Amino acid sequence: MTTNHNRNSWPYQFFQLEDRKATLLGEIRAGFATFVVMAYIIFVNPSILGGVADSIGMVMPPAAILSLTCLTAGIMTIFMGLYANYPFALAPGMGLNAVVAFQLVGQMGLTWGQAMTVVLIEGLIIFVLVLTHFREAMMDAIPVSLKKSIGAGIGLFLALIGGVNGGIIVTTADTPLALGDLSQVNVITFLSGLLLTVWLMARGVKGAILWGIGATTLLAIALNLMVADGTAFSSGAQVPAEFIGLPQGIFGPESIFGRVDFGLFTQLGILAAILAVFSLLLTDFFDTMGTVVGLGEEGG
Repeated sequence: MTTNHNRNSWPYQFFQLEDRKATLLGEIRAGFATFVVMAYIIFVNPSILGGVADSIGMVMPPAAILSLTCLTAGIMTIFMGLYANYPFALAPGMGLNAVVAFQLVGQMGLTWGQAMTVVLIEGLIIFVLVLTHFREAMMDAIPVSLKKSIGAGIGLFLALIGGVNGGIIVTTADTPLALGDLSQVNVITFLSGLLLTVWLMARGVKGAILWGIGATTLLAIALNLMVADGTAFSSGAQVPAEFIGLPQGIFGPESIFGRVDFGLFTQLGILAAILAVFSLLLTDFFDTMGTVVGLGEEGG
């Protein structure tokens, strides 16, 4: 029950909870549920960005990517709540990171600094499009069926990446896509985690994705310790050496923060570099549009 004292408190006044027929406890539960649903990016983003070596052989440290992923999501979500007063959580896009890793770095041969510079430039362009309302006008002009199909296509693309990383999808000399060896430990772990997560989601369990990730991680750690002397997985699923420490990726020799490199214009040429920015811009635009459409439908 909400008392008059609660109605006059700062959270109720600032977030207009009474006007929205909401309670502080309900908002706290909703915030925790939102975190549980989207927490999978903590694991997926480092696995994608940290799994590709650039043209000079640099591989971004997964721990650094994880730290910056959490910090970015936390800061921007707090800003969204305090400034825009909308219950939307912001985090790195799972479609955009795949394009950066596999297209810009993997295929075009950019270094990670150059690839992140492309992200910076396209982000500034998106910012200008938002301020001028040009982005909103473009979204209104696109048919709803196309907006929904874009979200489905991005989901299938991410599912393909997950299958490749899990070892269930492999590339052979005869075909670009083939079924992997189902007897391998990593494939068994992948399928077990996938089936568990699907079952939890079908049962309507809150945080099904996070529970599935947690259970699969524990299974991977156990198998890694029991099978092949800790070499069951190429990336090594291990218990952390320490649980509290300074965020990696911002401080120290493995810092990846602020490494901007405009050498992409020299390496690719002006035209190719502009096309790379435009390609990422389109990916970001349509990826976000699919998310906005989904949130709009869920929120009424």
